[in-house]
Amino acid sequence: MGKLMGSVWVKREVCQAMTTKVFAPGGYRFIPAVFQYSGGVAAEPGFAIRRVRFRAPIPLAQGFTAVERLIAAAGRPMTSFCACELRSPAPFTDQGFRGFNEQYVVTLGKWGIYDGKTNPVARSNVCPEIDPPAEPSFHAFAFTVAAPAAPSFVVAGSGEAREGGQTYGENIVRRGETSPDAMRAKAAFVHGEMERRLGLLGFGWKDTTATQVYTVHDLFPFLADDIIRRGAAHAGLTWHFCRPPVRELEYEMDCRGVALEEVV
Repeated sequence: MGKLMGSVWVKREVCQAMTTKVFAPGGYRFIPAVFQYSGGVAAEPGFAIRRVRFRAPIPLAQGFTAVERLIAAAGRPMTSFCACELRSPAPFTDQGFRGFNEQYVVTLGKWGIYDGKTNPVARSNVCPEIDPPAEPSFHAFAFTVAAPAAPSFVVAGSGEAREGGQTYGENIVRRGETSPDAMRAKAAFVHGEMERRLGLLGFGWKDTTATQVYTVHDLFPFLADDIIRRGAAHAGLTWHFCRPPVRELEYEMDCRGVALEEVV
């Protein structure tokens, strides 16, 4: 990839090295974040990200088994697992979310991905407002495959909570408000966070192949100005009628640039 892009790509790689870490066993780099997930992943040269979506959500335990089977069938190690999209019955409390995440990372530890401190896997975990699953489940996952140089990435889901607090609630933008103006402010924060993560990975909205929004509130008041005009719907926009995974959060987004996708 560096040879194809010349000195421009070399400069980009230097910038990325300052802000991301390479998970060599998986063939991807990631944005360090919290123990339950990273801020996003991008395939390293010689690899591409492949996304697999299940036709219906699969409960977490069975989902991990299905993921393991599909990755093995592709001839890849489990360390190639780089991103996932989950569905949960309802938003968690802060304590409940931590408890769920502590169980979630156990399998990643067994697969040689999570070392007890750092988790390179990107993730979204949202709660369908209508017909939710009975228990946390897999909606989709992604892993790396050997492929000719082609940029591919997944940016993890982000809600409208600033980083750095002890709880989500204390950092929520316009906490407790759902007016059109408040939702615009929440969305603007999330869109800015998407752009920050895209930039850390070396990409922008023009590189996306999909953008997904998760909210039960009306998008229309800010759809044109704060989503479409900034380029966030470059490849269209998929709206999931879901809530973010933690109580009081009202808006979440993720995005990706992935050429290899399938439904099983």
